[in-house]
Amino acid sequence: MTTKLALETRELKPGFGVEVLGTDLTTADDDTLAEVVAAFHRHGALLLRNQSMMPADLMSFISLFGEAEDHTQKQFTLPDYPKVFVLSNKIVDGKPIGAHNDGVGWHTDYSYKEKPVMSTMLYAVEVPDEGSDTLLADMCAAYDALPDDTKAKLDKLVLHHSYQHLMSTRDFGRMELSDELKAANPDVFHPLIRTHPADGRKALWVSTGTVKEVVGMPNPEGLELVDQLVEYLTQDQFVFRHKWQVGDILMWDNRCTLHTGTLYDDTKYDRVMHRLWVKGDKPF
Repeated sequence: MTTKLALETRELKPGFGVEVLGTDLTTADDDTLAEVVAAFHRHGALLLRNQSMMPADLMSFISLFGEAEDHTQKQFTLPDYPKVFVLSNKIVDGKPIGAHNDGVGWHTDYSYKEKPVMSTMLYAVEVPDEGSDTLLADMCAAYDALPDDTKAKLDKLVLHHSYQHLMSTRDFGRMELSDELKAANPDVFHPLIRTHPADGRKALWVSTGTVKEVVGMPNPEGLELVDQLVEYLTQDQFVFRHKWQVGDILMWDNRCTLHTGTLYDDTKYDRVMHRLWVKGDKPF
């Protein structure tokens, strides 16, 4: 009789996230993969280093967490793999191969959708020697640290999210939406305090870029409140900074984390990342 070995892990930061050590996703057995998935759901973020993943491998792995989500912009998905989105500054044959500086600014993915994505996964193909770190903020820890009277005040608030607002005001890749994209991405309304469906924990679920207003609160007062909350929850005590290496897989739960990319010298370095999403549920 063989003894099942426990998954070897270490925290990304105290109380948040986990790195899985010594596991090759392309050769791991079903029991090990099930433990990896469970570790993600327990800790809110997951890191595995030294992986060698083809697009088919990425699709196989992401399917363990749920159904892969589509992308709003289709021009930067991989041929034959429409669920794999490319983030890159590289130009090939005069055309960009991926979205550049996408994801810079604290946000949760697809917050402008009725059902935002549950999880985001990034796989590092090429990384700069410096810069391009990804930062994750623990929105549950930030909520738990709030005074009770502040929690009660914020629990009543609803945010108006808008893809059109995001794309017309963001710093990088600003664009006017086509009628087709407008129709496919109508404005939505989500609670500022989100409840995790798995265990009931509360998250300070704010985001920048997509938030057009706090319902019932005039601007600029409403947006100033959002900015104050983002500043609060992105303090060092709540944030994990990931420095990329080729072969890294980093996943996070968008229901309880806020994230941002960071800039790098795109005249000196190339960057290629593959991004996949898992379908999510309606915030409550």
